[in-house]
Amino acid sequence: MSHRPIVPLRTLTNCMIMELILERIAKRKSYTIGRLYISQRVDDEYLAGHEKQYFCDTLEPTWRDYKGGAYKVKGRSAIPEGRYAVVISYSKRFQAWLPILLGVPKFEGVRIHAGNTADDTEGCILVGKNKVVGQVVDSRIWLHRLKQKIVEAKEHGEAVWISVR
Repeated sequence: MSHRPIVPLRTLTNCMIMELILERIAKRKSYTIGRLYISQRVDDEYLAGHEKQYFCDTLEPTWRDYKGGAYKVKGRSAIPEGRYAVVISYSKRFQAWLPILLGVPKFEGVRIHAGNTADDTEGCILVGKNKVVGQVVDSRIWLHRLKQKIVEAKEHGEAVWISVR
């Protein structure tokens, strides 16, 4: 009788997720200001936990109460609350590699990109610092930093998600 080691049917592996959290803090008539946080979560057989850190501010078009029956106004509506996968793909429109949110109901091509005012977005999320009422500034800098974080996460095999609240 040979003694073979007991091998589990399934090997546990690290399941790491980079979670972006967009918390909308100012819902105005013509724009929506939010705060973007990064929460890194690690789940494996030895460690479970997460850490939420402020990253930058966001600007979107007008928030609408879709759950309460509001309708989308093309090019002038923020996306619905929810959790969406994020990948980086090439945008023909912007001629650049940009983050895109997947599976947003009734929206297509929702990107995270640079811009300063609600006129610079048709439903996408602009990143920057909210130092001027109704605007974000230093948008290209913050977009570059966010893309770096997403690329690093993907290189480490992490899934990237955004929860919009």
